[in-house]
Amino acid sequence: MASLWAAASANFYQLADITWGEGRGKIVEGGRGLSLSLDKLSGSGFQSKNEYIFGRFDMQLKLVPGNSAGTVTTFFLSSQGAGHDEIDFEFLGNVSGQPYTVHTNVYSQGKGNKEQQFHLWFDPTAAFHTYSIVWNAQKIIFLVDNSPIRVFNNHESIGIPFPKSQPMKVYCSLWNADEWATQGGRVKTDWTHAPFTAYYRNFKIDGCAVLSGTSSCKSSSSVNNARPWQNHELDAKGRNRLRWVQSRHMVYNYCADSKRFPQGYSQECKRSRF
Repeated sequence: MASLWAAASANFYQLADITWGEGRGKIVEGGRGLSLSLDKLSGSGFQSKNEYIFGRFDMQLKLVPGNSAGTVTTFFLSSQGAGHDEIDFEFLGNVSGQPYTVHTNVYSQGKGNKEQQFHLWFDPTAAFHTYSIVWNAQKIIFLVDNSPIRVFNNHESIGIPFPKSQPMKVYCSLWNADEWATQGGRVKTDWTHAPFTAYYRNFKIDGCAVLSGTSSCKSSSSVNNARPWQNHELDAKGRNRLRWVQSRHMVYNYCADSKRFPQGYSQECKRSRF
């Protein structure tokens, strides 16, 4: 089985490359953790060594504490080039005592505009929490501590593009976006609190790595070899949890923004969210 699947966890030396930040990104604890820092000169970031076509991607994060206004901490998948695909977790900082905004989005063939945003039901700066993306040919599921917060289904049958053909790498970063990130850009980054630092650990990937243009899953079409994420469906508990999160903690939904979309909502908004 190991030869058919790219399953790896935890060691950042093996899984990731720090790609920018001039020393502001640091692998720590013998490879078990990674820190990213932001100051007035630069942020920092890293990416997975391999690219994948479908899989489950888990990361534990502890976000910038205190006055994090203007900062954005990210964990996302993306392909490269024009018409790229992307699946986003972005964490928008705020002034002390105000909640982070968890920003999610899906791009396919270069087009996004599928934003949903949430406020978490815990303090994401006090401890590590697990953020997960499940991506298969049928749907994309965003999870927080294994609770689903969003499901984006494949609606190609009604003309909605869905990311399924472009391999993506995992990217993570900490950067300054104070022109838009906090309260629509009204609150700017307070550099007297710099450097800002976010922490990552327990990086896990169970997916189809693409090596030399070939998916590691091509030779595993048998149902007996299927991984849980390939046919991930929400059970009754998961559906109830999703309803709870979306009714209590969702703060923005593109499917309900009539000012932004006066000509009508995208077709998938009329379909089941499960």
